Amino acid sequence: MPEVIVVGSGNAALCAALAAKEAGAEVLVVEKAKEDLAGGNSKYTAGAMRFVYNENEELFPLLSNQDDPRLVNTEFGSYSAEKFAADLLGFNDGRPLSTEQHDLISQSYETMLWLAGHGVTFEPIYERQSFEKDGKHVFWGGLTLAADGEGVGLVEAELDAFLSMGGRIRYDCAMKKLITSDGRVSGIEVQDSKGNSEVLTANAVVLACGGFESSPELRKKYIGENWDKAKVRGTPHNTGDGIEQAFALGAKSHGFYQGCHATPMDLHMKDYGNLDIPHFERKNYRKICYFLGIMVNADGDRFVDEGKDFRNYTYAQFGKAVLEQPSQFAWQIFDNKVDHLLYGEYRFHDAHYVEADTLEDLIVKLDGISDKSAVRKTIDEYNRAVDQKVDFDPTIKDGKGTKGLPLPKSNWAQRIDSGPFKAYPVTGGITFTYGGIEVNERGAVIKEDGTEIAGLYACGEMVGGVFFNGYPGGSGLTSGAVFGRRAGQGAANDAGALV
Repeated sequence: MPEVIVVGSGNAALCAALAAKEAGAEVLVVEKAKEDLAGGNSKYTAGAMRFVYNENEELFPLLSNQDDPRLVNTEFGSYSAEKFAADLLGFNDGRPLSTEQHDLISQSYETMLWLAGHGVTFEPIYERQSFEKDGKHVFWGGLTLAADGEGVGLVEAELDAFLSMGGRIRYDCAMKKLITSDGRVSGIEVQDSKGNSEVLTANAVVLACGGFESSPELRKKYIGENWDKAKVRGTPHNTGDGIEQAFALGAKSHGFYQGCHATPMDLHMKDYGNLDIPHFERKNYRKICYFLGIMVNADGDRFVDEGKDFRNYTYAQFGKAVLEQPSQFAWQIFDNKVDHLLYGEYRFHDAHYVEADTLEDLIVKLDGISDKSAVRKTIDEYNRAVDQKVDFDPTIKDGKGTKGLPLPKSNWAQRIDSGPFKAYPVTGGITFTYGGIEVNERGAVIKEDGTEIAGLYACGEMVGGVFFNGYPGGSGLTSGAVFGRRAGQGAANDAGALV
């Protein structure tokens, strides 16, 4: 009999499993998916992780290749706890930092070192997060490292570490119910895809099975109208099972249920990032270079300040903005001046777009916009408003904005006047939800009266209060690792006390 059962097999779950095994517990991971779809949303990510560090040398112990010759001419800068706090506060809509956010910040670097100690290594994100200046690679935005092999590599490295320690995992093993005995959680009822059920007993259970983003009904219930229409860009298996089961035992609802990570995605993407292609390709349906052009809705109007901030700080909000538009879609429009700057996802073999040598011919191809003249009017007004006295610089917030528009573009505003022109149809793609349940400093699930549900722990997307109206890119995986490690340690200590 395992002492600890971890439900889920993504980054948070495997961090919980690693920590519990490290603490001496016998650990079983159960995964709803079959092996090919295991790993949750973590495998859909680029593997970037945001954490506190003070200087270059603090990153070296985390790197997969400490002899990379580029490191000699790389300036990673620093990312202080104060800067991390300020970045999170920027999405809190006036709320002070939550307890969970304080914990995320303070435990971020030590958790990265802990992962590296288990053989999980990282590499600098040169292509997306740095620019060359005076012969050096200079990083910006505080986001510097991604797991070696991106999200797939992260999960595989964590799983390898867990299995090498003697941990066990079962696939095609969906949790259907939490089992209680003598006032505490004592196991779970599971079922495979053929309908076979059994009860697995344990001294403690860690719920790490994601949020409710893959349930249209729960999205509509908790987030609001139109959210049942959102594209799901992650696993099909995060249907809120853990949250619903925790609620059945009296768990306290916690966090901002109307908030979620929602990114502009290819309008014609198959659900779940297209299960017909490999995991590592599915992230290519996101379309997050809107800051280099403009976005217009079905009425031909712009609806966000595309240059409000670096895309790290806006992409998790702008998917929501797209879903709030008529017919829940938009067009991203670019001219030839920025074509070479568009990320590789815009050249993905399944990317959908239209192209023309003139704006007139491009606008004709913008399906879903009945009044094409409105698009031309929007572009003409935007072009006239671009400040031509400021130089364009995509490596900094260049202040090259528009003048006199009711809705400005604050940075990186260039006239759309150089053909050929391209336009990409996008909608909102939900990645993960922000509302969850409350846990304490040990990762134990809390009831409305503030007491623990004995034997029950949670981490990952299950934990509410970490993010509100958006998040700084890369902090989601870090959150999973921080709270996963804590829940695993708590569960193992709890389980060991009963032996």
